Amino acid sequence: MRKHNLPPEKQLNLNVRGIPVSATLAINELSAKLKREGRTVFRLGLGQSPFPVPEPVVESLRENAFQKDYLQVMGLPELREAVARYHNLKEGLEHKADDVLIGPGSKELMFLLQFVYYGDLVIPTPSWVSYAPQAHIIGRHVRWAGTTIENGWRLMPEELDAICRDDPSRPRILILNYPSNPAGTTYKTDELKELARIARKYRVILLSDEIYGELHFRGQHVSISRFYPEGTIISSGLSKWCGAGGWRLGTFTFPESLRWLRDGMAAVASETFTSTSAPIQYAAVTAFNKGDYINRYLNASRLILRTLTKTVTRQLSARGVRIPVPEGAFYIFPSFDAFAERFKAKGIKNSLQFTNQLLKDTGVAILPGMSFGRNPEEFTARLALVDFDGSAALQALLHEEINGLLPEGFLLKYCTNVMLAVEKMGEWLESS
Repeated sequence: MRKHNLPPEKQLNLNVRGIPVSATLAINELSAKLKREGRTVFRLGLGQSPFPVPEPVVESLRENAFQKDYLQVMGLPELREAVARYHNLKEGLEHKADDVLIGPGSKELMFLLQFVYYGDLVIPTPSWVSYAPQAHIIGRHVRWAGTTIENGWRLMPEELDAICRDDPSRPRILILNYPSNPAGTTYKTDELKELARIARKYRVILLSDEIYGELHFRGQHVSISRFYPEGTIISSGLSKWCGAGGWRLGTFTFPESLRWLRDGMAAVASETFTSTSAPIQYAAVTAFNKGDYINRYLNASRLILRTLTKTVTRQLSARGVRIPVPEGAFYIFPSFDAFAERFKAKGIKNSLQFTNQLLKDTGVAILPGMSFGRNPEEFTARLALVDFDGSAALQALLHEEINGLLPEGFLLKYCTNVMLAVEKMGEWLESS
């Protein structure tokens, strides 16, 4: 019998070797470790919603805890119907329940999409930390699409056209995430229309990651699927706008023209995760059907996040930090390049060294821009403005008349850690 004497680390799939734990999860674990050691840590690393799951959705989960049977691979019919109706009402589309696939988090569905579709992955940079690693694991080619801070870190239509023009028939998936993780910026309607035109011209499959859509600060999110319905898959779920990241429920909504792709993903799903948790799917019906309480919950969440990000942006900008104005979600993606010479004089040569030194000196945990596909020598970083008690903050607003302004002193009272973290960052930058 032939013996295999390879060391364990050489037995790993080549595509997996060298891939670290997701940066967002790693910073969360490091922050927890430092806290256990007695350090004061301001957790602006992991992008987890600070708000609780809306009570009607929690109650629905309680009522359905007894649901124990395997559900259909595609998902609970009532939930698929609710998701289709949700997108139709918001975007004026004509999706049916059969167009919807439910999975244990949109992250898993994105992985399956790349697995079943043989094509390049086009990702604007900066982008969410897991898009590219998923492609590498599967063995897909990643094409980074450049953006600039002047354009709010958004992919401009001419950049997409330049990427596709060299090899117009090459199969591609473009991921468009907005409001953006990591920047909180979003697209103008004219930009979406032009991106849609170019995607149609080159038959690009467009994955519109709209997980933060309900957290557009003005409640005015527009899906690119309005302008390119035949080629757009809408990705959504419960993790961000419903505060249920740990529930792990994601949705993909396909056009009928991409049903072959939906079928391929469902086939692989049947051999991998089988189906998504039954009680959570039943509870998700309540979430996607919305209702008065959830609408008030969203209005309060948006007001808190809008005011907090505006305040933080203003305070850091006053210190010389460049920040595109966020319009949704709970992130900002600043450039600290104005401090580059001072950093380098201290031996800080890249964004990872910058964020590590900041954490060491101040206890403020943020993520380096290089984790989001940016040049390591560029001093960019993501701040997740989530280190506050979202439950207490919401309760202070839910029973009040919301007139578009937070009460005086609200941020200092309910978002203390974020405000203190920004103050410490500012002082550290001035002393650099």
